[in-house]
Amino acid sequence: MMQSVSIEQAVDDVLARLPAHIHLGMPLGLGKPNRFVNALYRRIAQLPERQLTVYTALSLGRPALGDGLQRRFLEPFIERVFGDYPELDYLADLHRDRLPPNIHIEQFFMQPGSLLHSESAQQDYVCSNYSHAARDINAAGLNLVAQLVAHDPLQPERLSLSCNPDITLDLLPMIAKRRAAGDTILLLGQVHRDLPYMPGDAQVERGIFDLLIDEQETRTLFSTPNMPVGLQDHFIGLHASTLVRDGGTLQIGIGAMGDALTAALLARQADNDGYRALLTDLDVHQWAPLISREGGVAPFAKGLYGCSEMFVNGLLALSDAGIVRRKVYPSVELQQQANAGTLDEAARQDGVSVHGGFFLGPRSFYQRLRDLPHAKLAEFNMTAISYINELYGQEALKRLQRLDARFINSAFTVTLMGAGVADQLEDGRVLSGVGGQYNFVVQGHALEGARSILILRSWRESGGDVSSNIVWAYGHCTIPRHLRDIVVTEYGIADLRGKTDAKVIEALLNISDSRFQPGLIEQAQKAGKLAKDFALDPRFADNTPQRLQGIAARHRPLFPEYPLGSDFTPQERDILRALNWLKSKFKLSEILELGKAALDAPEPSDYLAHLERMKLTKPDGLKEELYQRLLLAGLKATTQ
Repeated sequence: MMQSVSIEQAVDDVLARLPAHIHLGMPLGLGKPNRFVNALYRRIAQLPERQLTVYTALSLGRPALGDGLQRRFLEPFIERVFGDYPELDYLADLHRDRLPPNIHIEQFFMQPGSLLHSESAQQDYVCSNYSHAARDINAAGLNLVAQLVAHDPLQPERLSLSCNPDITLDLLPMIAKRRAAGDTILLLGQVHRDLPYMPGDAQVERGIFDLLIDEQETRTLFSTPNMPVGLQDHFIGLHASTLVRDGGTLQIGIGAMGDALTAALLARQADNDGYRALLTDLDVHQWAPLISREGGVAPFAKGLYGCSEMFVNGLLALSDAGIVRRKVYPSVELQQQANAGTLDEAARQDGVSVHGGFFLGPRSFYQRLRDLPHAKLAEFNMTAISYINELYGQEALKRLQRLDARFINSAFTVTLMGAGVADQLEDGRVLSGVGGQYNFVVQGHALEGARSILILRSWRESGGDVSSNIVWAYGHCTIPRHLRDIVVTEYGIADLRGKTDAKVIEALLNISDSRFQPGLIEQAQKAGKLAKDFALDPRFADNTPQRLQGIAARHRPLFPEYPLGSDFTPQERDILRALNWLKSKFKLSEILELGKAALDAPEPSDYLAHLERMKLTKPDGLKEELYQRLLLAGLKATTQ
């Protein structure tokens, strides 16, 4: 029977009803009841006779402030955006490697790059596919589930799992089976005032919870502000957009490259003449047969169906633009009729245009969901991750729904033989996790008409050094080369499916940065994988940032810096641009240029609003004077 309790009463009840070792499962990302978890964590830390193991993923925390100009920029912004978001106590201890000895935190996905230096997090990482997480957590002895939920005053007997039905819906039948065998497993919920109430599969009866915290959570929801999209990402999104087929299925991920893809698809729909002119200037006719066979450049007459483990802000923007609008239906019979165009009008109204497992995004995304009328919101069905990430289980229905699927995921490295790296460094440290990438890549091969598309930046810069993200070999892979399919960089498209190793290498060389092509060719030839007389096609010998910058300058409206909106003020956007410019200049080869730029910085009166935002209108001491000059130099370089 469900009890209504305070946070501290909930902790008391959990400690009284569960054995000495509590195995707590929580949703990844947004759906954690942070204040309850903190209360339980603090209590058990003081009880050496008890143990707590937390099973979760994507534990979210505010970004580190850093020092100097970065701190001056971030501190007010983070205060404004994150407000009174309650930080997870265990996350702070993970960063310092100071977890209590009787507590372990096991995650199958980490906030990207945030825990590279935490030995505790690295040692307790669990390498599981997202679709297997429920199975593995249950097998580990799960005896407590805790989750934020949403409520609708018009439906008092129901709650919504809202942002995170993903694993919870998969766990419920496992929990029921174990309870029938006599196991004690508690489900705890807490309503958050600002969580959008998602209908459909996310709705559950209030009575499924053993404990419901009676204090409605009102503190700030964690959000992920939209960051600027640079030219490199825009060109990646542009090439990938030509591979999306009208009437098909789309999966995309979070981040700037996903936002860039969304921007390109929006341009394809709303400014098709401009979009085609840009493609012509970019010379994409080199891939015309592939684009004609697999994608297209025309506006979307039929629309797309979104099937993505993460319901991202981009999918909502594509829905608002009328691009994501192809509906799917809950039975084979209805879906067959929909595919044949014979479904009657009344039945068509009840379809779903997006299946998602979890969501996380900027504040405007949550607000948009809260504001949508019920009929529109019902088109977005938040559901179990097993439904989205796997084909088995209702496979016949899924195959009918997922027509011409394009599963588009990012990588940070691809080998010349076609293996993809997205989760882990060569030395074994985990950046993020496998998540669902492998699941979608496999579907790209298993579904008729589907393609797996890995998108990546062909080069990166770190500490002043520029290096290729397409390499001969790497000590780890997320996607093995026998699952290679399509790879997209800012320089074009490489179709690798069914090709010989030599043809795969050539295709990836064609979309590599020209600064690194000679060295890559030499490595492949040395290994005997590329003919000694191989010569790069001259069409791909000018893969340079400078060429892309020239093209972008001729089509500036199609390269919006914030295609999905921004939490930054206009002055903050200028400052962020300037800080990124300064970061790129802090390298030995350009120190003199930076010094000259600081000396030639404009007068403070030209940028008073920006200096006021950074509290540098009246520098106090030599350090602040230097900060002011550097900032002014960056602003001059990036705003004029």
